[in-house]
Amino acid sequence: MSGKKNDVKAMDYALKAVDFFEKRSNAKAMPELVMGLHLLAAAKCRLGHYEEVIQILKKSLAMYTPEMGSEHTFGAFAGHMQLGDTYSMLGQYEDALQSYHAGLKIQKQFLGDMDCRVAHSCLYIAESHLQAMQFKEAEELCEQALKIHIEQCGIDSEEVISDRKLMVLALTGKGNHEKALENLFLARETLLVNRKDVEVANVDASIGDTYLALGLYDEAGAAYQKALPFFEWVHGKDSIIVAALSLSLAEVCLKKGTIRESKSYCENALRIYARVKVGQFPDEIASGLTEVAGLFESMGEYEHSLRLFQQALEILEKIPGQQSEVAAIEAQIGVLFHVIGKYEEAYMALKSAVCKFRCGIHRKTWFLGMLLNLMGLACLGLDALWDATEIFEEAKSILDEVCGPHHADSLAISSNLAGAYDALGRTDDAISLLEQILDVNEGRLGTLHPDVEGDRQRLKELLNESGRSRTKKTNSLRDLLLSSRAQSSRFQFKGIA
Repeated sequence: MSGKKNDVKAMDYALKAVDFFEKRSNAKAMPELVMGLHLLAAAKCRLGHYEEVIQILKKSLAMYTPEMGSEHTFGAFAGHMQLGDTYSMLGQYEDALQSYHAGLKIQKQFLGDMDCRVAHSCLYIAESHLQAMQFKEAEELCEQALKIHIEQCGIDSEEVISDRKLMVLALTGKGNHEKALENLFLARETLLVNRKDVEVANVDASIGDTYLALGLYDEAGAAYQKALPFFEWVHGKDSIIVAALSLSLAEVCLKKGTIRESKSYCENALRIYARVKVGQFPDEIASGLTEVAGLFESMGEYEHSLRLFQQALEILEKIPGQQSEVAAIEAQIGVLFHVIGKYEEAYMALKSAVCKFRCGIHRKTWFLGMLLNLMGLACLGLDALWDATEIFEEAKSILDEVCGPHHADSLAISSNLAGAYDALGRTDDAISLLEQILDVNEGRLGTLHPDVEGDRQRLKELLNESGRSRTKKTNSLRDLLLSSRAQSSRFQFKGIA
C-alpha cells in the first residue's frame, strides 16, 4: 500500500485486528495481538504519529516474558528494533540505542552469540552509534560482527569485507587512522583476490580519506585518482559518487595550497548536483552541498559558503529524521553570519540549533557549550548584554562540567563572561573570574605569555576602579571580545552523520 489514503486504511484494519485479538486475550492469541500492534505502529509511523507509535510498541513489549516461547521472543526483538527506529526518527538517539541493545540482548539469548543474524543486528546498531558519534561502542559491535562472520562465512567473505568497512568509520571517528588503514588494505586485498574491481575502487576512495586524515596529501590524491576512472565508468561522469570524489580531490588540493584546482573540483561537483533531481538523492546532495560550503568557507568565500549551507538546509528540512543534521547546518550558518557581522541572523540560527541539540544527543556536551558561547557573542553584537550574560553562564556551566574549569575552552568562555559582567557593572563578579583565569593561565602558559599579560592588565584596571561609582563602560568589553571574535572564526563545525 502507498499514499496517505492507503496508510489510513492500513491503520484502520490494524486497529480492528488489535481490537479483535484483545477481546480474545489469552496466551494462544498473544502472538497475533503483538503482530497486530506492530502493524498498527508501522501504519501510524507512515502517517507521522511517532508519539503514538512509541506508546503502542511499549504496550506490545510489556506483554513479553522470556518463558513465552520463540514466537514471542521474535516479536519482542522486532518490537525493540522498531521502537529504536522510531526514537531515532525523532532524534532521540539515547533512547533509540537503549531499545536496540535490549533487542540485541533478547536475540542473543534466543539464537546464541555466534549467529549471523546477531552479526547483522550488531552492524545495524553500530551504524546508530556512529550517528550518535559514539565510536568506541560502534567499534566493539563491529568487532563482534567480524568475529561471527570470520567463523561462519570465512575470512575472505563479502560479509567480512562489509564489517571492515564499517569498522573503518568507527576507527576514523576515534582518530585511530593507522588501524583504519590496516583494515582497508585487508579489505582491498580480499576484493582483488575475488576480482571485484569496482569495490576495490570504493576502498581506494576510503584509503584516500584515511591518508587525508593522516596529512599524507600526495598519497591521498593518488588513491582518489586511482578510484576516479572506475567511478566514472560504472556510475557515469555526472553521478553523485563522482561528485563526492571531486570534493575529496578538492580538499586535497586545498590542503596542498592549490586553490584554483580546488575550486575547479568544487565547481564540477556543483554542476553535477545541479543536474540531479533533488528528490532522487536528497541526503547525498545535502551532504555534498554542505561539504562544498565548508571548502568555500576555508577559502574565505563566506557569502558563497552561506548560500550553499542554506540550500542544504532547505533539502534536509523536508526529510524526516534529520534533526541532528539540520541542527549542525544551522550551527554552521550561525557561525558564518557571526563572522560576516550579521549578528541577528547569527543569533536566530544558533538559537534554533541549540534548541534541537538540547533535545537530542548533545544535551550537555562540549559542542553545545561552544554553540552557546557563539550565541552569547551574537547577543553582544546586538548589545543584548543581559541575554549574553545568561548564555555565557550556561556555556561556562556545561564546559566546566564536561571539560573541567581549567580547560582552555572553559577559560575562554569565562573570559567572555567576565567581560559581560564588567559591561553590566558587576565588577566584583568580573574581578573574581579574571583572578581565577589569571591563576590558571600563569601556571599553564607562563607569566610572560601575551594572553596572561592581557588578563593581568584587564584585572589591574578593574581593581583600580573597584570601590568607585562608575557608569557602565564598554571599552574593556570590546577588548575582551576582540580575542573572542577571532576565536569564534576558528570553530569549523562540520556536518554529523
